[in-house]
Amino acid sequence: MPDAKELAAERSSGPSGSGEGQLERDSLPYSKDTEGGRPTRKWAMTIDLDRCTGCHACETACAAENNIPVVGEQQAHQGRLHQWIRVERYWEGSYPNVKARFMPIPCQHCDNAPCEPVCPVYATYHNPEGLNAMAYNRCVGTRYCGNNCPYDVRMFNWFEHSWDEPLNQHLNPDVTVREKGVMEKCTFCVQRIRRAEEKSDAEGRELEPDEFTTACAQACPPKAITFGNVKDDRWSVSKLWNDPRRFRLLEELGTSPAVVYLKTVED
Repeated sequence: MPDAKELAAERSSGPSGSGEGQLERDSLPYSKDTEGGRPTRKWAMTIDLDRCTGCHACETACAAENNIPVVGEQQAHQGRLHQWIRVERYWEGSYPNVKARFMPIPCQHCDNAPCEPVCPVYATYHNPEGLNAMAYNRCVGTRYCGNNCPYDVRMFNWFEHSWDEPLNQHLNPDVTVREKGVMEKCTFCVQRIRRAEEKSDAEGRELEPDEFTTACAQACPPKAITFGNVKDDRWSVSKLWNDPRRFRLLEELGTSPAVVYLKTVED
């Protein structure tokens, strides 16, 4: 077993052990992927609450894309609900002028993520493109990250999940099926990001604006969810990022989320 000093040294060097992890995370955020030679990127998302109808299509698409198991009513009742994005419902106004409002909540991919420093094995970390990433094979299931997340978006695998015929045929081969005892959460569909990058590299070109998107954004009927590179003005998410209706969830905590909500304030 490594001692505390060895773990601290490994954390400061990042998951690759290259010795540059802390520099990339603190001093050079989103500056450049030097190994792939890719341009500056910062993946982010905007969610327009004025458009959201609470249809839950984002939840369904996320579950299908990311191999998320169905745990059942009993486990959900025990607080073991398993979903990477949830749609909160609340009421606005007073009778008789009451309106139902909905708020999709995925992982916020915070720049100052409180889940990252508490992981004793550096299973969750910040990558140079602004993603709060997970290394499932390093997770030892302490659940410290879930306890430290103010958004309650991290899930723990209480069981070894299985998919009976024919449901096993819908599993996405690009996404790992997580095992018992591992924490997991929204990844901003990192497998789609990598697939688009590999395609553009193979074709000898840069990524086109809005060339791809996350499963939740693709499935949203009113197009309330927009995803992309906020550092590139050509992407739709960049145009919406500074919308005057913008706010970030629990922004007063200083977590600096990569998800911006758009909402018109009504008198």
